[in-house]
Amino acid sequence: MNDGNGKAGPLDRLGASFARARAEGRGHLIIYVTAGDPDLDTTAELVPALAEAGVDAVELGIPFSDPLADGPIIQAAAERALERGCTVRGALECVRRIREKTELPLAFMTSYNPILRMGPEEFADRSAEGGLDAMLVTDLPPSEAGDWVGLLEARGMKSIFLVAPSSTPERVALATRLSTGFVYCVSRPGVTGVRDDLPGELASLVARIRETTDKPIAVGFGVSSAEHVRRVCSVADSAIVGSAMVKTIAEAQGRDQVLLAAVTFARKLASGRAP
Repeated sequence: MNDGNGKAGPLDRLGASFARARAEGRGHLIIYVTAGDPDLDTTAELVPALAEAGVDAVELGIPFSDPLADGPIIQAAAERALERGCTVRGALECVRRIREKTELPLAFMTSYNPILRMGPEEFADRSAEGGLDAMLVTDLPPSEAGDWVGLLEARGMKSIFLVAPSSTPERVALATRLSTGFVYCVSRPGVTGVRDDLPGELASLVARIRETTDKPIAVGFGVSSAEHVRRVCSVADSAIVGSAMVKTIAEAQGRDQVLLAAVTFARKLASGRAP
């Protein structure tokens, strides 16, 4: 199909999901899960189930042995997935299987090493062919990402970059300019993890990012409950829940219980999107 600019490309599922949330007067919810935890067959069933539970988009983490921003919960999930044989090619195939069942927007969250090992062009090709919508490479700084952004854009995929409380004005401006899917606002310094509360300066951080862009802003790191989702969506466009969902999955026993626990938690989180 045509994307309106003369280029062939997929539907903008991610952009449509933000537009739908705005039209419905509510926040937007993104869930992170580690591909292959507890196994790739379960991941391929879980993501469509999350779509039915009201989730607006899913980030799939590609398990990697030396991640940059992952806290202990997600690190442990990656180790389990690797021990059970999850590979980059397996994660790519999982995207294809998910796409056969749902049009839910899908993004990879990964370190650059798995991309480099396969080769950036092949990785981008396989991602696009499988139906991926966007990519967040946690250790690729915007200042070095021009070629990578071009590879994704040529294949109809979106780029996502991180902005943290410590980001300089120059880093914020560059990250927001290069982000075409959404801007990922890191709510606090440090790594991912379940938190009891959100930082008091979150609203001012989001406002600082808003000064540079009108693109959607999604807040992650420590967003762990429906109340957190509600508070995030009162100042930003979307809430990202990662470690709390990964922990929920890890504590369930067996595929049926994993699906039940994850869907039940997702529905609770989705209830926080209302104003």
